Amino acid sequence: MTAGVLIIGAGQAAAQLAISLRQGGFGGSIRMVGDEPYPPYQRPPLSKAFLKERPAVDSLFLRGPSFWSDHRVTLDLGTPAAAVELARKRVVLADGRAFDYATLVFATGTRARDLPVAGVDLPGVFMLRRIDDVRRLRPALDEARRIVIVGGGYIGLEVAAVLRQEGREAIVVEAEDRVMKRVTGEAVSGFFETLHRSRGVEFRLGVRLGAIEGSDRATGVALAGGERIAAELVLVATGARANDDLADAAGLACEDGILVNDFASAAPDVYAIGDCARFFSHRYGRKIRLECVQNAIDQAKAAASAILGAPKRYDPVPWFWSDQYEVKLQITGLSDGYDATETIGNPADGRFSVDYRKNGRLIAVDSVNDARSHMLGRRRIAAELIENAPA
Repeated sequence: MTAGVLIIGAGQAAAQLAISLRQGGFGGSIRMVGDEPYPPYQRPPLSKAFLKERPAVDSLFLRGPSFWSDHRVTLDLGTPAAAVELARKRVVLADGRAFDYATLVFATGTRARDLPVAGVDLPGVFMLRRIDDVRRLRPALDEARRIVIVGGGYIGLEVAAVLRQEGREAIVVEAEDRVMKRVTGEAVSGFFETLHRSRGVEFRLGVRLGAIEGSDRATGVALAGGERIAAELVLVATGARANDDLADAAGLACEDGILVNDFASAAPDVYAIGDCARFFSHRYGRKIRLECVQNAIDQAKAAASAILGAPKRYDPVPWFWSDQYEVKLQITGLSDGYDATETIGNPADGRFSVDYRKNGRLIAVDSVNDARSHMLGRRRIAAELIENAPA
């Protein structure tokens, strides 16, 4: 087969790239290499509906079983790429197979951050990044009543909500002094902490994990301050790091993510998209890496346009969401670095929004059960964060 586009990764970004290339009239070969045995699927439901409702695995698939073959996209699944030879334009898989390419795209996503504490490798310690993680976790949860969750971000709190809805005990251990501190302000953090406490979740905030205890399997955790918490299962949800090892080993520039330009290009005929890519945001005046569905889809479209010879600069207003119990949090923009906030509405009513400003300009809006403020926020930020404006 004539060398065409080779995509390392088989997630949301990879799927969108292949779709956009075909929609744009690309007639060459497209090959997708994924280390999981599944075709492209949705990841956000893993910590929510898929964990709670236990549907069939194929309910997560982005397209039906014949879609990829019908669109002449070759899927090589279940075997990771082991090496990238940029000079030879070749990718070598872990099983020894090698494929040539004309254009290479990294869509390698992220993996759980290493947790450097004793006991992290014990049976009964779980992480939640992939389908198979849920398939291992779900039976263990069914046998457990008391679970410690290490990390008070999106995933940790979403899982805590599922556990409480099932009547299980959930204890969240978070090193920061409030939940979701890295992504939201005090008003929203306080709202969600109060919500979870009202549903029975316990918190240990501002404390670090000392060790995961147990001999044959995890039996609980020891905090750095000396407290011990018994548990039948420990879930580690301490964030993610970019899968940029292959790119780094091949000689591409990486900074917790593969560095790309305004058109998703990392080098001639090489692109990186989605969670693994770090790019310069002209709106925010700094390099950013986004872990969200919106970025995966839109950056893939930008890369497809560039490959098709019609490059368009990619400079998004990011947006994210989280479902916890019956509450939907929608975030647009990046709030880190804000110097002023305004809360619109009353958090006690369960429906409100928060504007974040820096140097007088709107940089982010958090919306709780308020879809209208979210949509308006996206438009307002796009209007205020004009191209090339300093952050």
